[in-house]
Amino acid sequence: MPRAGLDPDKVTAAAAALADEVGLPGVTMGALAERLSVKAPSLYKHVAGQAELQQRIAVLAVVELGDELRDAIQGRSGRDALTAAASAVRRFVVEHPGRYAATIRITGDPHDEPLAAAGARVLESLAAVLAAYDLQPGDTVHALRMLRSVFTGFATLEAAGGFQLDTDVEESFAWLVDFCDRGLRARSGQ
Repeated sequence: MPRAGLDPDKVTAAAAALADEVGLPGVTMGALAERLSVKAPSLYKHVAGQAELQQRIAVLAVVELGDELRDAIQGRSGRDALTAAASAVRRFVVEHPGRYAATIRITGDPHDEPLAAAGARVLESLAAVLAAYDLQPGDTVHALRMLRSVFTGFATLEAAGGFQLDTDVEESFAWLVDFCDRGLRARSGQ
């Protein structure tokens, strides 16, 4: 009989919070059980094991990121949407480094329906940002990959304390957005 009050969603939320605090590698069934004040074997009533737990954290993170992106770009276009999207990704990765790490190291099937649906929402928001740049259809996937790499790369380095030079990080971020905007406009001939 599962412990009253626990279900797969609550276990996942607790695991995601733990990942943000201690890093994804620190999310073990034992550590999670301790966090939830249960014995580790009782967690298997809610998730099949470590791989499923990490997959569920990844899905949760992609859903949350998709929601933040959608909200950030709503009613915006062009550079304004690009800046909003970059800021939303940066904020999410910096505030949730553990759960974001799960999206990079997906341990289950990447074509899993919940993950694919959540990922599609993120891509739709980024594609909406790109719509104002009037790119050639064949360039869209490349531009999506570029945005993901640039935005999350910056944020991941920032979250890990990777910017040690004394230049203002906010200025570097503004420079990054400006560079992406100029590159996208140049590519589209604007």
